[in-house]
Amino acid sequence: MASPVNRTYLRQTRDAAELLGKLIRLGRKERKMTEEDLSGRAGISRRTLQKIERGDPKCEIGLVFEVANLVGVNLFGDEGNANISRNISRVDDKLALLPQLVRSSMKVNDEF
Repeated sequence: MASPVNRTYLRQTRDAAELLGKLIRLGRKERKMTEEDLSGRAGISRRTLQKIERGDPKCEIGLVFEVANLVGVNLFGDEGNANISRNISRVDDKLALLPQLVRSSMKVNDEF
């Protein structure tokens, strides 16, 4: 069995995960929900909820979105979660106009 890779994340990624985790914790507390209440409602362990609220970037994105929605965190700006379907449609339209395959025109040297 292969050993797990120790993944590192960009600072912006870590900061975004931390912010979302704190917004989730704030939403939970504003709704006067305990960790047990929210984790039970989400169908996850209390430990997983704690990782999400700490902003652990290794948490499954679907779980994070589920918990965020349960406590009313607005995931996509001022338009809110209600317009997600419209935004998906808009992005699908843009993707349809782009080529199916993208080829790199130059080799990127990322050896630092």
